[in-house]
Amino acid sequence: MRIFISTGEVSGDLQGALLITALKRQAVAIGLELEIVALGGEKMVEAGAILLGNTSSIGSMGILEGLPYILPTLQMQRSAIAFLKQNPPDLVVLIDYMTPNLEIGTYVKRQLPDVPVVYYIAPQEWAWSISLRRTSRIVGFTDKLLAIFPQEARYFREKGAKVTWVGHPLVDRMQDAPSRQAARATLGIPPEQIAIALLPASRRQELKYLLPIIFQAAQTLQAKLPEVHFWIPLSLEVYRQPIEQAIERYGLRATVLLDQQKEVFAAADLAISKSGTVNLELALLNVPQVVVYRLSRLSAWIGRKILKGSVIFASPPNLVVMKPIVPEFLQEQATAENIIQAAMELLLNPSRRQQTLLDYEEMRQSLGEVGVCDRAAQEILQMRSGTGDWGLGTRDWGLGT
Repeated sequence: MRIFISTGEVSGDLQGALLITALKRQAVAIGLELEIVALGGEKMVEAGAILLGNTSSIGSMGILEGLPYILPTLQMQRSAIAFLKQNPPDLVVLIDYMTPNLEIGTYVKRQLPDVPVVYYIAPQEWAWSISLRRTSRIVGFTDKLLAIFPQEARYFREKGAKVTWVGHPLVDRMQDAPSRQAARATLGIPPEQIAIALLPASRRQELKYLLPIIFQAAQTLQAKLPEVHFWIPLSLEVYRQPIEQAIERYGLRATVLLDQQKEVFAAADLAISKSGTVNLELALLNVPQVVVYRLSRLSAWIGRKILKGSVIFASPPNLVVMKPIVPEFLQEQATAENIIQAAMELLLNPSRRQQTLLDYEEMRQSLGEVGVCDRAAQEILQMRSGTGDWGLGTRDWGLGT
């Protein structure tokens, strides 16, 4: 069975890798050989995909912020469509990555009608759709939508999609996270130390708009709490230099790590984080957190005034239950002062901390049971069309090994 997977950014690479691992596991169980070509990142390569293009660092939030990525995104999109034209797969799986995947999905539906399209982790139209046009396109080319949130499943089902709710893949990913005690031992964190995880960026624009306010807040917290130490797990190695330079500039006691995100999260007393998938990982490990997000002023103004967009909540834990489980500060509210106040309360107010943990427990009920990736893989493998003919090995893709 030959599968083409398309996703982008750091979170998409992670989700793609989790899915590929499950697909291979399920394929072995039924005696099926898989070949997977993908738009994605290094984690997907490690899981067994042949990479058509690396999209892990091509991504942004906001209209102006997205301008530098238009050309590389179009190039990836065109490469994918050209590849599909020459090498029709048995199945196409789309993971988030809205703009390119809308075009890829539309192309497959029109030009390769016998090839099923599965959308796994659809764009969050159910949470902040500006118009129904994109939703209609997704429903139009998708043969099956695998929803990760119950609200997502209801939304797309009501719009006419064939939907299966499988649960959120992070439920699986966090199963093997270390205990707090083991994580702190691994990182060498003494019992008296307050460990705060800082998560300023998985996109380059966030180094500009989020890192300064998060580090300003950290600077003040360090002055107030002499026993504090900051831990910064990198999303991409390319961000190490600007982050380490900022640590020196702000005079922070901080350690930067790569590939030890689970250990940092499990050990942390608190996290100060950008909005994104990472917020769910922290919640699943019972880490209280303060969430922030900012775009350029012009992008925010265009979104509000021209596109008429409105965001009730930005962080996934709040979106899941549609209530403020974690404090989040967006745009003008994203200030160092607000971060400091919320962080101090979560660190020093036991009742506020306990309420967060209770709310996390409620949130978990909407994420499904363990086995999410295997359920998704089973749904995907059941949709084999049998149309592809790519030859016998990786060289037949024209991509080398």
